[in-house]
Amino acid sequence: MPISTDSEQTTGLPPGLRLLIVEDHDFQRQVLAGLLRRLGAEEIHEAACGHSALELMATLEPPVDIVISDLDMPGMDGMEFIRRVGESWHEPALVIVSALEPSLIRSVRTMAAAYGLSLLDTIEKPPAPRELLSALRKYKPDQRRLRAPPMEEHYSAADLEAAMVGDQFEPFFQPKVELATGRLCGFEALARWRHPEHGVLSPHAFIDTMESRGLIDALTDVMLDKASAWCAFWRNRGLDIKVSVNISIQSLADVGLAESLIERVRRQGLDPCYMILEITETAVMIEVGRVLENLARLRMKGFELSIDDYGTGYSSMQQLTRIAAGELKIDRTFVNFASHQNDGRVILRSSLEMARKLNLTTVAEGVETPEDWALLAEYGCDQAQGYLIARPMAADTVADWAQQWDPERWLTGLSPELKQ
Repeated sequence: MPISTDSEQTTGLPPGLRLLIVEDHDFQRQVLAGLLRRLGAEEIHEAACGHSALELMATLEPPVDIVISDLDMPGMDGMEFIRRVGESWHEPALVIVSALEPSLIRSVRTMAAAYGLSLLDTIEKPPAPRELLSALRKYKPDQRRLRAPPMEEHYSAADLEAAMVGDQFEPFFQPKVELATGRLCGFEALARWRHPEHGVLSPHAFIDTMESRGLIDALTDVMLDKASAWCAFWRNRGLDIKVSVNISIQSLADVGLAESLIERVRRQGLDPCYMILEITETAVMIEVGRVLENLARLRMKGFELSIDDYGTGYSSMQQLTRIAAGELKIDRTFVNFASHQNDGRVILRSSLEMARKLNLTTVAEGVETPEDWALLAEYGCDQAQGYLIARPMAADTVADWAQQWDPERWLTGLSPELKQ
């Protein structure tokens, strides 16, 4: 089937993009490459299957920025190829071009997000120039996801214990702002490890080992101590914010957790009402009695409770009735999905409407584009968090960032056609 060559705008491709086409049909691959050249692409690589694409990617330096891939291919199909790319060191952004049914495409979109890939768009064959250009324009080099090299991905319990003794773990803070006004309302504290040799490492390098070797409670204590101390520091200097901290499922089964957290926060001179404890839906599926006892006691003492990653666990609606939460965080996969697919918008709108009826504050995670922001504002989401606003930052840079944050200028700076 020939690829569409409509006369829509064919200029404006971001300069310097390195592209890879993965398509088993020779004619369609050649026509797609020609279309990309007419759009202004200068560096285009081609592969006829997933195997050859991976081999080619291993040799390219610098690596490709965007992979444009079919799904239904012989040998290694598009699903396996996406998984293999998601497990690699360099993770390019992805555009899917396929003639498969929409429900299957939606499933692959969710799968790609689970593997950590930035999926720019899904386009039905044959792709029109306008659709392809729109997808490629969504690419942002500063949001490129790069994994740590394999030798840095796993650390032993001994390494982590030494790091704990050396006080190498600390919170980085990502802001949360109101969608309606742009007002800064809080930060989420995210664990980081300042490794003396490998620099700042994200949780994927250490969380699994900490949980499996019984070290997660110690990390929770460090995060809560430091996050609450910084919250008190900022509030004493006039910054009206709250700080969120993630609590591990394993920690919640300890009946002594609540008293320990209360004491730690008060020791920093902070009222617990300014701390939000984020828990996942699945937390209440193990040791139900103990977990609910802890959560009820924490809520009674003033902590706010937030259900994190809503929609990714099981029996989501049942958990909402069990936990005395005041906040619901919509997982990033639903936010990104809604910007591209009608089914995603239905799910997002329904979740927000349900939360509103339950008097829950809603926070959307992974807000990365003005389109995400506009859609969330239209559907009445309360707060947003994501790269569009700011990346997680070191604590000693927060005050300067907050001082420079101008809600009015921020809202004015959004594309006029996207503002309500």
